[in-house]
Amino acid sequence: MRLTQLTDYAMRLLIHVAQHPERLCTTAEVAARYGISETHLVKVTHQLGRAGWLATTRGKGGGIRLARPPQEIGIGAVVRSIEPDFSVVECFSTGNSCQLTGTCKLTGVMDGALHSFMTFLDSHSLADILPDAADAPRPIRVQRRAKAA
Repeated sequence: MRLTQLTDYAMRLLIHVAQHPERLCTTAEVAARYGISETHLVKVTHQLGRAGWLATTRGKGGGIRLARPPQEIGIGAVVRSIEPDFSVVECFSTGNSCQLTGTCKLTGVMDGALHSFMTFLDSHSLADILPDAADAPRPIRVQRRAKAA
């Protein structure tokens, strides 16, 4: 099973923000830190905000912070809020046209594997995956361009 790139970005964003609880972070600084698309991070930030994982402040001086403590943000719940589809095999999908449906036992095996995967993710929180403070990267300051008059 492979998670989407947006889930990867969501986890990096949450880790970065959790490492800086004393201030608001920006998508620009996270994009610069991890070398990823700011456009994609804006989309992820919106989804994480709607799901209740991030609190966002718009406008000048705005930014993002965690909406709850890292130990209250479950990895499985975050993945479910970002991933669009958990159809690991065709028989899980609504448009299933597999000729073996109803006679094949693969569905049960794959369903069990998916359940085990999600149960494992559910057993961990954001706090569990944060790097030690000594290993944390130093913040990158992004210079904002002055608006033309």
